Amino acid sequence: MGYPGARQSRFAVYFTRTLRRALKNLPWKDVPAITTVDATHGRRVRRTIRAVQAPDWVDVPGAAQIAQVRRTRTIKGDKRTEVVYVICSLGMTDAPAANVAAWIQGHWAIESMHWVRDMVFDEERHQLRTGSGPQIMATLRNTAVNLLRLAGHTRIAAALRHHGRDSARPVDLILTA
Repeated sequence: MGYPGARQSRFAVYFTRTLRRALKNLPWKDVPAITTVDATHGRRVRRTIRAVQAPDWVDVPGAAQIAQVRRTRTIKGDKRTEVVYVICSLGMTDAPAANVAAWIQGHWAIESMHWVRDMVFDEERHQLRTGSGPQIMATLRNTAVNLLRLAGHTRIAAALRHHGRDSARPVDLILTA
């Protein structure tokens, strides 16, 4: 039985709050955890993932497992913890917790590209909206970002300014990639 009216916003909000509360109350302390620590970019991030088979009462189509991801981020002594719950359609044998954790982490690489396109290229205010123009421009922006990253640049806005000052630099970048 599906949740009646789950597509309507007020019901969907109720549904997600209720589901989150229910998932939070699962016996997570009894579940083995996989923990990784990342100490790059001037911060320390500890990620802990625990996964269980989806209980029968989770009324989400295709739900096979539930994962709890706890991120504790420390920057200059300021510690913040975030807990999210992931509903995965693959079973625990097909997608062990370590794989799910890697997929979640990999998702942020895609979000990073979107952030660069939004903030550096101001893509959302671009006027080109019809035909294949938007896809072509997105491809060109992605290509520019990836070429700059391949050349070792980590600050894309600064790299674009640097290459924009001399018309030979972008050509050299393309030819050396």
